[in-house]
Amino acid sequence: MRSRLVALDLVLVSVAVACAFVLRFGQPTVAAASTLDYLWVSVALIVCWMVGLWGAQTYRAEYLALGSEEFRRVIRATFSVFGLFAIVSMVFKLDISRSFLAVAFPLGLCLLLVGRATARMLLNRQRGRGRFVDPVLVIGAPQEVRYVASRVGGHPAAGYRVAGVATGAEDADRFELSTGEIVPEVGAMDTALASAKRLGASGIIVAGQSRVDRDSLRQLSWSMEGSGISLALASRMTDVAGPRIHWRPIEGLPLMSVEMPRYSGVRFAAKRAFDLVASVIGLLILSPLMLLIALIIRLDSPGPVFFRQTRVGVNESFFQMVKFRSMVVDAEERLADLQDLNEGHGALFKLRDDPRITRVGAFLRKYSLDELPQLFNVVSGDMSLVGPRPPLPSEVESYEAHVKRRLNVKPGITGPWQVGGRSNLTWEETVRKDLYYVENWSLAGDILILIKTVRAVLMRDGAY
Repeated sequence: MRSRLVALDLVLVSVAVACAFVLRFGQPTVAAASTLDYLWVSVALIVCWMVGLWGAQTYRAEYLALGSEEFRRVIRATFSVFGLFAIVSMVFKLDISRSFLAVAFPLGLCLLLVGRATARMLLNRQRGRGRFVDPVLVIGAPQEVRYVASRVGGHPAAGYRVAGVATGAEDADRFELSTGEIVPEVGAMDTALASAKRLGASGIIVAGQSRVDRDSLRQLSWSMEGSGISLALASRMTDVAGPRIHWRPIEGLPLMSVEMPRYSGVRFAAKRAFDLVASVIGLLILSPLMLLIALIIRLDSPGPVFFRQTRVGVNESFFQMVKFRSMVVDAEERLADLQDLNEGHGALFKLRDDPRITRVGAFLRKYSLDELPQLFNVVSGDMSLVGPRPPLPSEVESYEAHVKRRLNVKPGITGPWQVGGRSNLTWEETVRKDLYYVENWSLAGDILILIKTVRAVLMRDGAY
């Protein structure tokens, strides 16, 4: 898998550099000295780019197909390579065309991110079928083992399969997981390495320390040296992403410090800049489509083209969210008559066959085209491209204290709910996904969600 990914990156980087070369010089001619010089510059850029991707550890197995760390490292490597080129050209006074780099840099980065997202989608599809997964032995107390096995086994993208467990039980040879699956029980934990080899496991996961003390864990790690089997320790710290976790070894004691979420500073300034640039470009590109949709809405049913509704934004501020109208003009007045038919969860109102939706509105909702005018909300600063779902004031009134943490960041046109099931999610799942985003968001993660949104919209998963 790693070799295929390297080959894919090489092709994409080469395509980006080749496009920049052609756009800058047109068809290359052997007689042009500057063209020959830029051929060598192009080769050097491709080589440095690939070395940068390798040096940033973007091909490490633990980063592939899971989380946003892979994308962060790709972005970091790309910025580093082009920063290096800028410094070298300045120090040695090399006249490298800015237009050449201005095409190669953004095009290559976009191609790499799309390529990684596509490779991730294909890999996860195979892992869902049981391929390209690593069998692991989980050791610990029964309740710890069941918890870790449910989280690992229930998430195919992690690439793990529970091949067996070791809970210390001496009178059983089988163990039932929380999913009902039966796996081998190897009993003694002090023979975990031998049991892992017998089961063909490529890794051992320590689910907790109630049955594995410090000395036993140290002996296990020593015995695994040179075995080719990996060792992982599960933490009870849940819903905390990797970038917020920092290790501070003190006299052999590995302290894990957790960075508290921050809602201001340079990272948020970068998010705002990205939102502004991307939304303006999106409006320019999509303006013909939006004009066509507006015309069709006007011809389909009486009423305004746009629907404006008061929503709650960051820090419980109010703003007017704008969408293409997909319902009849008196939809709000008819809502009370439909409350008994509500198919939503918690504070959400959802109805699969809502009689208030117009013919054109049903199509717009199916492909989320009614959301396009929210790009104006992003430009004005009321919303972000990615964030929690913008709630109604009536919904916020029923929020529990912890749910209000969703309002610590700007709401988004898309977000974790959009790529995680949309209307098929329960209220608890929606809250959990939004809170995880609020506390662990990153610009690379936002880009990943935007890429996933395209797939979710095309698949129409949970759209109604």
